[in-house]
Amino acid sequence: MAVATAEPQSHELGEEQSIWFKLTPLLKGSNPMQVVMHMCEKYGGVIPINLKGQKLWFMSDVEHFRHVLVTNADNYTKYFDGIRPIFGKSMITVDGALWQNIRTPQQPAFHPKTFEEYFPFLQEAIKTKCERFSELAKSGETVEMVEETWTLAADMVCRALFDRKMPFNPHFVFKAVKTYTDVSSHKSIRLGRQSGELKDITNVDPAKAVETWLSVPEMVLSGDNLTDREQTLMSLILKAEENEDFPEFDRDQVIDEMKQYLWAGTETTALTLAWSFYIASQHEDIRENILKEAEEIYGDREPTYEDIQKLTYTKNVVQETLRMFPPIWALIRVAEKDDVIEGHEIKAGDKMVMCTYAAHHSSKYWTDPEKFDPTRFSPDRMKRRAKYSYLPFGAGKRSCIGGQFSFVEICLALPTLLKRFEPEYIGDPVQLNATVTLTPKGGLPFRITERKTS
Repeated sequence: MAVATAEPQSHELGEEQSIWFKLTPLLKGSNPMQVVMHMCEKYGGVIPINLKGQKLWFMSDVEHFRHVLVTNADNYTKYFDGIRPIFGKSMITVDGALWQNIRTPQQPAFHPKTFEEYFPFLQEAIKTKCERFSELAKSGETVEMVEETWTLAADMVCRALFDRKMPFNPHFVFKAVKTYTDVSSHKSIRLGRQSGELKDITNVDPAKAVETWLSVPEMVLSGDNLTDREQTLMSLILKAEENEDFPEFDRDQVIDEMKQYLWAGTETTALTLAWSFYIASQHEDIRENILKEAEEIYGDREPTYEDIQKLTYTKNVVQETLRMFPPIWALIRVAEKDDVIEGHEIKAGDKMVMCTYAAHHSSKYWTDPEKFDPTRFSPDRMKRRAKYSYLPFGAGKRSCIGGQFSFVEICLALPTLLKRFEPEYIGDPVQLNATVTLTPKGGLPFRITERKTS
């Protein structure tokens, strides 16, 4: 694909009216979440912020989340600026009836009954990662764990959802397009372009990154089927393309839907799994409890889908990881009409930034919120939890379509890899980078060693 074709899609990166462009000064520093938490604690659950002609409302109270996401959801649409150049007109970037029409033919691929069909393909992807970890253990080289978990998640998506082997080098793709899909870099790309310098912090030419990103869906689409399964996501969206009842699904729509799963769906799983490895490396008791539970349920044999449903403690660890490090740290909506929230007059066009990270870390909703405690998600404690204080996948009708599938991926991969390997975090104290997703600043450097078996 020629760079000339890709460039029109990159000209919107860092567009000056984008919230992500304007929030850059606020989200700088060693831990931007500390700044956000301080704001919420000092000024309350609804904070008006004027940014160069735009009115933003920072929100951290669960009742306000409920109002915007559920009670008065029809008045608030999703905010898309900054991500449309990345994901086109996919389900993640549209709203209303169009969103529903695009989601409907894809929904069967994420019904829990279909997850069991995906299971062997998830296991194959994890076996491939085990082979790589084994080589890394022999070499002793330092690896970036988010890159490792992203390549695993991409392999799982390709095999399970698209019925394909990965037709691309995932490590190359990860490095090439990370800048393009990281909205926090868009401002520097834009300013560099304006000054005639097309370079950024990764030294990847933005036009080349765009070219690489846009080529990936076509590479997957042109690959050979692994099986003749009828309920893969790939088969469903291709059938929708041929179905006159879904006129929205032309070939461009198919490509755009693949984009959202190849990055948005892959990155959230990858981040959660990488943070889970970090937690396991910092808490030996948590790592041992994960392994003990797996040993009690399926021992030395390969786990089945039914086995994974029984991994209560492991699931609680993943849930607590999502609380501590939510990939989507904020949900943004746009007011379509005037409204009133806690006495504040909301005007049509105002942007509502619902800081889920702040709610996840608030002592108002959680006891000792900075402590990692998987027992928070035991059934008895969950009954006492304030509703909407935990939103790793959003809430209401726009909640993430692949949230439960991600749990299956992680709860299978985490104990399987921990059983064979000791991932050791060897980096400095973790710092956070807040863009559309919450990522570790500078990555998570690890060293992998093989576990000794008796």
